Amino acid sequence: MKAILYIFLGGGFGSVLRFLISNYTQKLWNISSFPMGTFLVNIMGCFLIGVFTSYFMKFDNHLKFLLIGGFCGGFTTFSTFSSENVSLWQSGNYGILVLYILLSIFLGFLAVYLGLNFSKN
Repeated sequence: MKAILYIFLGGGFGSVLRFLISNYTQKLWNISSFPMGTFLVNIMGCFLIGVFTSYFMKFDNHLKFLLIGGFCGGFTTFSTFSSENVSLWQSGNYGILVLYILLSIFLGFLAVYLGLNFSKN
């Protein structure tokens, strides 16, 4: 139960911080229609999940739930996606890695498109 509370708290903080950083960055650094705010948050989240995962591989405590599952999960799910891809690569599951990346991007794009069209009807 303690793990769920940590994930809940970290996720809320990560989501709010994602919103603030993304909006502020987009206003400050507007490059045509490039989503710089989201891009920056995703790259920051990938770096942070790498740092946190590396640290918590050595020290197993409840902060991993707060920082990895909660904060990074709320900050950006792209960081989790990227971390899972690195794990697949490191374990030599190259076929699954390519399949996961391609399906995630293609089906994610398709799902958003279908969702947008579904809501129009």
